[in-house]
Parts: sequence; structure tokens; C-alpha cells
Amino acid sequence: MVLRRAPTARQGRLATELRRLREAAGLTSREAAALLGVSPAQISQIEAGLTGVSGKRLRRLAANYTCADDDLIDALVVMATDRTQGWWEEYRGVLPSAYLDLAELDHHATFRHDVAVTHVPGLFQTEDYARSLFACMNPEFPSSEVDLRVAHRMKRKVVIEGASPIPYETVIHEAALRIKVAGRAAFRTQLARIVELSEADHVTVRVIPFELDDFAGAGSTLVHLGGPLPRLDTVVRDAPHGTAFLDSEAQLEHFRTLFRTVRKASLPPERSRDLIHRLTKET
Repeated sequence: MVLRRAPTARQGRLATELRRLREAAGLTSREAAALLGVSPAQISQIEAGLTGVSGKRLRRLAANYTCADDDLIDALVVMATDRTQGWWEEYRGVLPSAYLDLAELDHHATFRHDVAVTHVPGLFQTEDYARSLFACMNPEFPSSEVDLRVAHRMKRKVVIEGASPIPYETVIHEAALRIKVAGRAAFRTQLARIVELSEADHVTVRVIPFELDDFAGAGSTLVHLGGPLPRLDTVVRDAPHGTAFLDSEAQLEHFRTLFRTVRKASLPPERSRDLIHRLTKET
């Protein structure tokens, strides 16, 4: 069996969940292997995401681990047997794997929550805005490299603009709505685009205004992607070493609480839309 060189974030998540089930059962990888009739190395490879697992074998593992959560097992089987080759695959080996992982997680998400502080959320960005942003963040990149990142970002918007959009809620700090990325005219178009998208039934936009007093949560940027079950949610954060995909229950609950706090402090959708309208006219 050929081992994967670089498991995707989704493959890695399946592997992590299988390891958690085994550990919750109090079994070592050697004991789990004996119950399944395979070598300990195979269990280790499955739990590292280096090799896949069939739906039948996954159900046997779950039975050996005495997992009685049928909904979780069914969700994991779907993850294990899904063979979707999404549009993002055309960028494999061309863009960093985190770009492809996020696009794949978007594709499978049941909802998405964003908090944006200094830049307009990626799913809202116009081509001019994204191009200016990438060129500034990576000034050493040739134009062809920027073109790839812009094209990828534009395609990612299918999750809220395509035929089967997911529920999307974002909280944007007023700072991101005032920094004129790409120049005044292009930024006016960007603000108008946010207003247009905010009118869709599946999109909710809230704004944290400058006038809000004593709110430290205004600095917390995050992406929260809903899984088929809350346990299978994922939080994505940019870190100094790269993109981090967080999925422990403690981490997920922390960021759920943080999002609820930020949402509560923000303006309601109607007032948020009015504020963006006003900024559009002032730009």
C-alpha cells in the first residue's frame, strides 16, 4: 500500500478522531491492531492519516472501541469514503497545502463563521481588493504567483455564491471597512459588494464599530467551519508559523464562546448594513 506523503487537513482530522476513539476505549495501538487482525504499524499509519480506511474497517474499529455514537460513526465513514476531487485539486503542488485544505473544508462545511479585523473577509473580496492585498503581503512574489492566489480566492467564493451556498455569518471590525485597499474607487466597489452579499438570506453581516468601548475581543480574527456534528467542527487561525487547524473540544468551545461574545457586542445586521452604506458614500 502506497503511503500518503502529505495528508490533507480533512484526512488528518479523520485520523485524529480514530485515535481519540481508541484512547477513549483505553486501548493501545497494539491492542487495537490485535482486535482488528492487522499489524500495529497499520493502526499507526491510519491514525497518522498516512493511509486510508474503508467504511467497513472503520465500523469494525468503532465496534472494537465500543463507540455507541452512531451519528459520529456515520459521519466518520462519510469522511473515510468520500472521493471528491474538488476544483482546488488543480492547485495542488502549485499553492501551499493550507490553501487547498481550507477550500476543501469550506466545501464540506455546514456553516461558516468569520471574525475579520483588519481586512475584508476572503469570501467577500473583489478581485481588485484580493490582488492588491496579496501583492502587498508578498511583495517578492511575481505577478504570476499573485494571479494564482487571486484566482484561487475567487473560486473559493462558490460556497456562498454558488448553487448550494452554506449559511455564512461574519463580524467585521470597522477598521477593515475603512482601510482603502486597492485605492478609493476599487474600495468603494468592495464596500458595495459587501452590502449586496449581505442582502442574501444565507448571509449575515455584523460590524464592530469604532465607538464600542472597552472591548478587547475586537482583535480576535478567526474562521469557524461547521462539521456534520459539532464535535467535527474546525477553527482556522493564521499563526506566525502558518495556518493552524484547531479541533480539540476545548479549543472549539473556546472559539464558539469567543464568537458569541463578539457577535453580541457587534451591531445588528440592519445597523451594520446602514454603516457600510454610509462608508460607501464617504469613500
